Amino acid sequence: MSKKVPNISEAEWEVMNVLWDRAPQTANEVIHSLQERTEWKPKTVRTLLDRLVQKKVVGVNRNQKVYTFFPLYSQKECQHAEAQSFLKRIYGGTLKSMLIQFIQEDSLTEEDIKELRSILNEKPNRKTDEGKEEKK
Repeated sequence: MSKKVPNISEAEWEVMNVLWDRAPQTANEVIHSLQERTEWKPKTVRTLLDRLVQKKVVGVNRNQKVYTFFPLYSQKECQHAEAQSFLKRIYGGTLKSMLIQFIQEDSLTEEDIKELRSILNEKPNRKTDEGKEEKK
């Protein structure tokens, strides 16, 4: 059974991206990385790190003179949880509705369409409630 990933705000995602790129890191290293791409003050980054630690999304190594931070969830786990939350909130949990909207509103190239068809063709048949495979 997979552990439930706590909700992560947009700003907290930025901090997580830094830690997923490289971990463990000190608070100053995280601050330095984020100051290259944001206008955030060091206090803001420290607050975000504290929040992530309180949410138990980020761990702290306190055995050293300078604390280091590391992610407790993989990027893939967090992306999956966020995608499921988005799907549930916006599309009532129905992937098909979301895909139809994106496909109808975006202009797809022939190559995009071929790739989508290939992915769908490779997808294994879904099992029915009785355990029988549905035919494509």
